[in-house]
Amino acid sequence: MARKTWMTRAAGVLLPVSSLPSKYGIGTFGQAARDWVDFLARAKQRYWQVLPMGPTSFGDSPYQSYSAFAGNPLFIDLELLCRQGLLKKGRCKRTDWGADRSYVDYDTVRAGREKLLRKTFENFTDQKALARFRKQNKSWVEDYALYMALKGRMGGRPWTEWEEGLRLRDPKVLDAWKERCKEDVDYHVFTQYLFFQQWGDLKKYANEKGVRIIGDAPIYVAMDSADVWAQPQLFQLDENNLPTEVAGCPPDAFSEDGQLWGNPLYRWDEMAKDGYSWWIQRIKANLSMYDVLRIDHFRGLESYYAIPYGDDTARNGRWRKGPGMNFIRKINESVENAAIIAEDLGLLTPAVYRLLKSSGYPGMKVLQFAFSAGEESTYLPHNLPTHCVVYTGTHDNDTVRGWLDTASPADLKLALDYLGLEDAKDGNWAFIRAALGSVADLAVIPLQDYLNLGSEARMNIPSTVGGINWRWRCPKDCTTKKLAKKMARLTTIYGRARETGGKKDAHAG
Repeated sequence: MARKTWMTRAAGVLLPVSSLPSKYGIGTFGQAARDWVDFLARAKQRYWQVLPMGPTSFGDSPYQSYSAFAGNPLFIDLELLCRQGLLKKGRCKRTDWGADRSYVDYDTVRAGREKLLRKTFENFTDQKALARFRKQNKSWVEDYALYMALKGRMGGRPWTEWEEGLRLRDPKVLDAWKERCKEDVDYHVFTQYLFFQQWGDLKKYANEKGVRIIGDAPIYVAMDSADVWAQPQLFQLDENNLPTEVAGCPPDAFSEDGQLWGNPLYRWDEMAKDGYSWWIQRIKANLSMYDVLRIDHFRGLESYYAIPYGDDTARNGRWRKGPGMNFIRKINESVENAAIIAEDLGLLTPAVYRLLKSSGYPGMKVLQFAFSAGEESTYLPHNLPTHCVVYTGTHDNDTVRGWLDTASPADLKLALDYLGLEDAKDGNWAFIRAALGSVADLAVIPLQDYLNLGSEARMNIPSTVGGINWRWRCPKDCTTKKLAKKMARLTTIYGRARETGGKKDAHAG
């Protein structure tokens, strides 16, 4: 199956693009991103892990996107556009980006960005370059651009509330609206051109500095997305293109009602008929954007939790069989040497473990899950396998500092005893050392943990919408030379230092 071709002993940092510093309300692909890459190189990190980068929909979650293929226009750097003569800097400065630069104000940023990108579109003249991009991405960009144009004309309403002819994609109705929305369609194609142009340049810069990018692919797509609207036959929908069942997780110790995600479920039987071509196209597109791809909710490939559409909770859901090894085999056959990480967290069964082993993909181990008093956790560093990715925490966890401040007395005592600490003062560095010192091939640490930030800096609280979710931004001057030096020292000591100049740093494994 998938061969272990890319995994070597290394270290990386998790930081969403949205969290990068910038003058304009949200992180972008501009100079601050290059400064961040330079910081990673100085710190001897070989990987930068990001969150999904699709255009966000409900709740601004990167895991609820309008498209599995498109990029988020909010990440387009405005200063790069100014330098290209497509935009005047004064217009950017006069735009409202929100009062608090510690957090992303998505509604304000989105409104300001839309006006400026529309102006950029008016000033753009290289139609040949745009036509090339359009042709190269015709398999998805036309449907996406039309979907976004229609959504704008419909006041932002989900496509399930559009008129029947559009909702069910009547060819005559579609053709009429295509003509009516031509300028808007062209605009949305243009924003994708800018996104991929800027991201491609940034990724090239990172790779030249010895930094590889780990991307993230949510297993499910949003119901309100171009993907479901354009290809309803691939999803479990009824004759009116409404879901019959939706995705989620069953009740557990953390949630008595379970988690109701609401995403439509795939018709895996239908997808199998053409060898999972939609998924193969998606994986190839993602691996052209990133060097490594994390597949979220890997266990859903073995079996998935299906909740009746319209239910208020996840209590009445049932487990149904997923595509399993047949799907993974097709991916591995179609995408040579695919560098994939399996997000194998949550309720795991022997069947899921067998599938992970057969796939050859490395799984994930989260140290915050290791310290549960009264049980021997597989997440404890001495229990980790070599072929895995270890994290202090993920975007769904509290920060290590937040965990230390809120853990039960028994769990905290176990952690302190295990890590050899008298108190929790330097607990973040003890967690980091435990991850870096483990046998896991790859160790990825969220930047918040290197900065010893508390719960105010966590990215997401699962099963909640709004609040602080997805909004955190790192302080402008946090990536200091002192921090880079300390990270480089630890990374080198634990044999994870990145390669430089064709030679491995001292002690690197």
